[in-house]
Amino acid sequence: MIKVLFICHGNICRSTMAESVFTHLVTQAGLASHFEIDSAATSREEIGNPPHYGTVDKLRREHIPLIPHHARQMTAEDYQYYDYLIGMDMANIRNMTRIAGGADKEQKIYKLLTFAGSGRDVADPWYTGDFDATFADVMAGGTGLLEKIRREEHI
Repeated sequence: MIKVLFICHGNICRSTMAESVFTHLVTQAGLASHFEIDSAATSREEIGNPPHYGTVDKLRREHIPLIPHHARQMTAEDYQYYDYLIGMDMANIRNMTRIAGGADKEQKIYKLLTFAGSGRDVADPWYTGDFDATFADVMAGGTGLLEKIRREEHI
């Protein structure tokens, strides 16, 4: 089982979108039984809240099922449990590393768009209001991540 955790600041916009998109991608590829996929926040601000309506609306327009989710904060135990911890921006990466104990000793923390060949951050639609751009980034990064895992895990 390959365990993937998507992480953003509040766990209501980008990471929940990435969780739903990546789940859709692995399901479409017939690989759902090989994966455990979840999402989390680096902050406590939105804990317990459902996905942002902008994320819900964008996924609906793209015909991608929304994974039921309520925001939760990443823990040090998550670092031990998951194989891939995928942050959306450099602030997330810094906070994820702090939560993990101050270092990424097992080399499990990645920024999503590195899988699309970019060092760019996924823009936060909480501030931009642009869920279309966020979706394009999440789709590109998620597709690249799935390709990497399929190559490396031979699935």
